[in-house]
Amino acid sequence: MSNKNQLVIFDTTLRDGEQSPGASMTKAEKLRIAKSLEKMRVDVIEAGFAIASQGDFESVKVIAETIKDSRICSLSRALDKDIDRAAEALKGANASRIHTFIATSPIHMKYKLQMAPDAVVEQAVKAVKRARSYTDDVEFSCEDAGRSEIDFLCRIIEAAIDAGASTINIPDTVGYAIPDQFGVTIKTLLERIPNSDKAIFSVHCHNDLGLAVANSLSAVANGARQVECTINGLGERAGNASLEEIVMAVRTRSDLFNVETRLDTSHIVPSSRLVSTVTGFPVQPNKAIVGANAFAHESGIHQDGILKHRETYEIMKAQDVGWHTNSLVLGKHSGRNAFRTRIEELGISLESETELNKAFAAFKELADKKHEIFDEDLHALVSSTTAASQKDRFELVCMSVNSETGVMPVSKVTLIADGQEVTKEASGSGPVDATFSAIETIVESGINLQLYSVNNITSGTDSQGEVTVRVERGGRIVNGLGADTDIVIASAKAYLHALNLMEGSDNKQHPQGDV
Repeated sequence: MSNKNQLVIFDTTLRDGEQSPGASMTKAEKLRIAKSLEKMRVDVIEAGFAIASQGDFESVKVIAETIKDSRICSLSRALDKDIDRAAEALKGANASRIHTFIATSPIHMKYKLQMAPDAVVEQAVKAVKRARSYTDDVEFSCEDAGRSEIDFLCRIIEAAIDAGASTINIPDTVGYAIPDQFGVTIKTLLERIPNSDKAIFSVHCHNDLGLAVANSLSAVANGARQVECTINGLGERAGNASLEEIVMAVRTRSDLFNVETRLDTSHIVPSSRLVSTVTGFPVQPNKAIVGANAFAHESGIHQDGILKHRETYEIMKAQDVGWHTNSLVLGKHSGRNAFRTRIEELGISLESETELNKAFAAFKELADKKHEIFDEDLHALVSSTTAASQKDRFELVCMSVNSETGVMPVSKVTLIADGQEVTKEASGSGPVDATFSAIETIVESGINLQLYSVNNITSGTDSQGEVTVRVERGGRIVNGLGADTDIVIASAKAYLHALNLMEGSDNKQHPQGDV
């Protein structure tokens, strides 16, 4: 039996991670990610911000009703209507948590809240008590704690614990903290607050200075026992503390950290790939733990050392975090039942027999082009077919592209637009540019293309290409995804996906809490 303390892993990929520009996820996609996090044995899953929109509410609700082995949490401001909405969404949870917050820094209290410190404490206490009337697990966050005065933090945290908060979160909301200083802050709070032993202290660090993981680990070394983090470090601006880096740092340097997690780390890489596919945010090759080069060795000296004794240049086993575990699963001769079984094993839920039929048809079409179908292919395939199964304004019927040396490429595209089949052609600087121009002659969307990115889903020249486009119109940003063994077709799919998302109406009522 280990004598180490448990470090609670609080994943906020579905809430704070979704605040990345264009990273909005559908309810089905959020549920797939939640199931992956549950497989990983994440302690707490922050499923969303229930009052932000009807879509957020429904996502929290379905995740709460489905996930049984992780605690499900919803964020709420320190307002009665937020807390009541969160509680309603969490009704079906096996284990629930309401996470309520209010700003505590002088600049936020004065200019954002326009409230006196006494009133802020009073509202925090009222919010915690109301949340406690719904659940015995309440988390209270001091928004912008990194720039808050220590005396006021001590005062409001003591009051929140007395009111019933069992977790106290200290967010570095704007990524301003430095590791040594942040660690001292946590230690000081634990020492100065009389009832600090009655709550778990948590941290939520943003990565504006590239220090989110370092700040989180410094806090853990100084007594924090929960870390709020996201898969791939996803999050607004420069992102959040990366779950995989936190977990593997604590595990690899167990000589320095008197804590351990309960996570099954073999699900880290599959979860990373799923989040990347769903959000359209590719993982850079040199990303720690989950990047394609994380366990690659180019140097001859390194390769020689690895062959003689792995630990000469590797401090972790690639297999421990899920590399090389996604073996070949299906091929062109695989039947419908094998396909259904495998996608269920991957935690993918298709809402109807019609969706299953469409996904299976797309699988058979892919299998004719690509001999080996991997788990990553299935995730991309399902994301693509479920996105296309919605009632979209624009649908690709067929396309042809002429591209040859010395001649300007021309693309001919046929779409169903608002129920009518339309064909147009256009030229461009390349086949993708020509295709996007042809689409625009039909849809006349007025959008601005901000990002175009291509990544291979698996290895080999027959790999599916996964294309991400980010588009903007009127200040609204969305990401579109498309996958195909033909990059130009994948690009057209991604562009149309983005156009259809732009037509979506599920806008959030207000920005999610920047905790």
